Formats: sequence, C-alpha cells, structure tokens
Amino acid sequence: MSAWLSALVIVAVIGLVIARQVRPRQISAGGRWWLIPAVLLVLAIRDGGLTDPAHRGASVALLVAELLVGAGIGLAWAGTTRVWREPDGAVWSQGTKASLAVWGVGIALRIGLYGAGAALGVHEGSGSVLLAVALTLLIRAALLVHRARAVEPSYRTVA
Repeated sequence: MSAWLSALVIVAVIGLVIARQVRPRQISAGGRWWLIPAVLLVLAIRDGGLTDPAHRGASVALLVAELLVGAGIGLAWAGTTRVWREPDGAVWSQGTKASLAVWGVGIALRIGLYGAGAALGVHEGSGSVLLAVALTLLIRAALLVHRARAVEPSYRTVA
C-alpha cells in the first residue's frame, strides 16, 4: 500500500473512531469489537516496513515505543470512557472530554516519536502506526467489553 493511501486509512480510522466516541454507543459483548483492529493489523503486516534494515536497533526501539504509546492510549482511553447500564439492561458508553485529551496527547507523542526517528535517520513506514492504532483500538474495545459485563444497573431493586 502506498504511503499516501496508508496515511489516508490511518486518518480515516482515527476520524471515524473519534466521531463515534463522542456519541453514546451501545456496547455489545458478543459484537465484532475486534474487527477494525484485525483489519489494521493485517494492513500493517501486509504493508511491511515495520523496521528500517539500515537502522535496525533504533527502528525496533521506536516500534516498541510506538506500541507502548498505543497501549497506554488504549488503557487511558478506556479508563476515561463513561460506561452505564440502562434500565432495559443495555450497556452504553460515551467518550468524555478527557478521552479527547488522551487522543491529543497520543497524537503529540506519536509526532514526537516520528520526529525522533527522523532525527536519527530512521525511515519509518506507516505499518508501525497502523500496528499501534490497532493495538490502541483492541485494548480499548476489550476493556470496554470487560467493563460492560461488570457494570451495575443504574437503578436499584429491593431484595
């Protein structure tokens, strides 16, 4: 996949995810919450270029840092997402202002990593970003499904 097409896919996925997070959405524990991360994972691996052969050590370190940032964003994003159960039993989630701040910090960190790679002369392909975004989405979705199973109803019944 070309660099421009990869960048377009990344921007489209992030835009779609952010647009969806600010609206209340029903969580389905049996849904296909893993589908978008799986597609991004396949694209990242198919795209290749996860490491720069000319700067193997530095590129592996940057890839690990990118994955750690992605995991951290997924954890923080899931933690800042509001989850509640309606009286009919349906579980809903909605991102908060803190969730948007997490995305802002994550984007800034990724730009910093890209800048560090450029300063070191490391050629970074879009595969590492796709992989990190997939990890972010997978962690967030898995934690929300876990939280959805544990959330109490918003009402109380008399025993």
